[in-house]
Amino acid sequence: MEERLLQLKNPPEIREVLGIGNKTLKVAERFTRYFIANSMKQSEAPFLEAALSRKAVILEYARAKRPKAKRKSKEGKGKAEVLEYARKKRPTAKRKSKALSAGEKRRLKVFDIKPEHQRYELFLPLNDLWKQYILSICNGLRPSSNPQLIQQKLLKADFHGAILTVVRSKCPSYVGATGILVQEFKHIFKIITKEDRLKVIPKKNSVFAVEVNGFVSHIYGSKFQYRASERSVKKFKVKGSIDL
Repeated sequence: MEERLLQLKNPPEIREVLGIGNKTLKVAERFTRYFIANSMKQSEAPFLEAALSRKAVILEYARAKRPKAKRKSKEGKGKAEVLEYARKKRPTAKRKSKALSAGEKRRLKVFDIKPEHQRYELFLPLNDLWKQYILSICNGLRPSSNPQLIQQKLLKADFHGAILTVVRSKCPSYVGATGILVQEFKHIFKIITKEDRLKVIPKKNSVFAVEVNGFVSHIYGSKFQYRASERSVKKFKVKGSIDL
């Protein structure tokens, strides 16, 4: 008897007081179908009928995560405040300057020596400094010095400021040219002669002589085609005979 009372429909006057509409089963089904179709993604639309055929439709719901409470550091500051303080105190990295390319150096004439600076007497102090440098790395160049050891040290030495003389060359016009070396490149020497002339002499097919305190060393240019910085770390092999 009690179960039947619970299952009875509400009378019309009670439904009017409560504001409950008289929705039939078809209206409720259309609403449910429309609501689920709008809630589902387009790719899941084919599964709509399968979802409605089940006894219960479970709608996904994700609970919003609570923000974690910030831990206080020993000094009483929050972690975010400590990181912000460290970031402000950190020195800013300086932007690296872009090096000039070889074409830009040629266009700007970085390695060109102005005509008013092409004077032999201006480079005599450089020659004195070079002699002191060679004597220091060769331990004085005494008569008892080992020639092979001196040659190995000269191969890796810097020759800017040395007095070079062309003793042999496949081009006869270069033979006999003497001057202070002012610039050394991979394939050429630039020297200033006593006549205040700048001469460019290729290393290839030429032999140069360098004299320091009576010790004369010969440089075979064809085997010397390296930059000064590259030559200082290169290991040279001893050869019995060398051609031009």
